[in-house]
Amino acid sequence: MELVRVTEAAALAAATLSGHGTHPGADEVTVKNAADALAVDAMRLVLNTISMDGIVVIGEGAKDDAPMLYNGELIGDGREPKVDIAVDPIDGTTLTAKGLPGAVSVIALSERGSMFNPGELVYMDKLIVGPQGRGCVDIDRSPTENLHRLATHMGKNVGEIGVMVLNRPRHEALIREIREAGARLTLIQDGDVGGAISTSWPGSGIDILFGIGGTPEGVIAAAALKGLGGEIQGRLHVRNDEERRTALDMGLDITQVLTTNDLVRSESCFFAMTAITDGDFLRGIRFHGFGATSNSLVIRSKTGTVRIIETIHRNTAQDSFVR
Repeated sequence: MELVRVTEAAALAAATLSGHGTHPGADEVTVKNAADALAVDAMRLVLNTISMDGIVVIGEGAKDDAPMLYNGELIGDGREPKVDIAVDPIDGTTLTAKGLPGAVSVIALSERGSMFNPGELVYMDKLIVGPQGRGCVDIDRSPTENLHRLATHMGKNVGEIGVMVLNRPRHEALIREIREAGARLTLIQDGDVGGAISTSWPGSGIDILFGIGGTPEGVIAAAALKGLGGEIQGRLHVRNDEERRTALDMGLDITQVLTTNDLVRSESCFFAMTAITDGDFLRGIRFHGFGATSNSLVIRSKTGTVRIIETIHRNTAQDSFVR
């Protein structure tokens, strides 16, 4: 419950700039960076009030060059328990700037030394399924074969299988193959973590996710999937010789298939997510005369407990949420 205060604070701060990137004359990149900075500041402020000896394994430093919540930073008041922390103050900065659906603030926490550290390798090829698809797919097989195996396993036709893919030029061949296989395809612009969760969310219509996305988001998603019963398989994706050398220097095998348990080894982990803008299973921040209302998702892997929390934050001034 303490963790949800962290994502609530970040989401409330970011939401004050939601949609500002569409204003006449506005610079979308400037709005994105400003919203991210507000979310980082708010998240860090609340994190340091929590009784824990935390270290940021997945932070903003490596990928976004943010001034706070960098990889390796110590968080909390220094008391037990010792934990690893993965944060993404805004998953979907472009969505936030444009006021589009799917932007969230997320955090995951697990026992010290249990989270996979990708360093500066920020991309991963992913295959994610929900509880009904566990054990029947393999990232080393083609998308077409995995779709047929999943359909058979779930007692469906391929045409009934819901697939989610990030809409990126690098996925043109993947998207074409999925369409040729006849599956139902949903393309998203951003929102890696929310997409992963949708494969395990009842009634989402999504059974499987394919494609190259963020490695940090993959680790965070693994923590959520542990509580939801889903499965992620991933392989580090290097874009150039420099990243290949980085992987070699870190002792990382870019051919290894990373499973859910490789990404988060602990069976006791926690995940919290608060919606900034409206999504498929959470409403975004609503400002009103009383203050603001937030909707959050909290998952505990050990018990498989999933909570949806609606919180009313009593305040009268919207700008107070960025302080």
